[in-house]
Amino acid sequence: METVSAHLAAAGLYVGVLILMGIVLQFRVIRLRRSKLIGIGDGQDKELARAIRVHGNFAENVPVALAGLIMLALVDAQAIVIHGVGILLVAGRVLHAIGLTGSAGSSKGRVGGMILTFTALIVMALALIVIALWR
Repeated sequence: METVSAHLAAAGLYVGVLILMGIVLQFRVIRLRRSKLIGIGDGQDKELARAIRVHGNFAENVPVALAGLIMLALVDAQAIVIHGVGILLVAGRVLHAIGLTGSAGSSKGRVGGMILTFTALIVMALALIVIALWR
């Protein structure tokens, strides 16, 4: 049996963690919809609107980040690079979700989460560009 490269295993770790996080955020919206009997939209319920927005922000940012993680693995970026951006990304998404869940306005978690997420995305983009031009 072939072994999975350290690069793909590293990317797989963060892809798996982020998939699970997305499911948790989806279940939170579903739970609120059911408890408040709101089938579509937010019914002008602030708690549900915020949960939808937390999940929406995750859905807006994570797919491109997952593509970046997988591409880094496929171009044989060092596993330490993949772990570095993976940790930044997961931490950013967790902080952002906590921050936005607690406050619709600006919060340390929300701002810090976006800074970590954007940092991970920028590092991934630059690493991919450098690797593509270098090889």
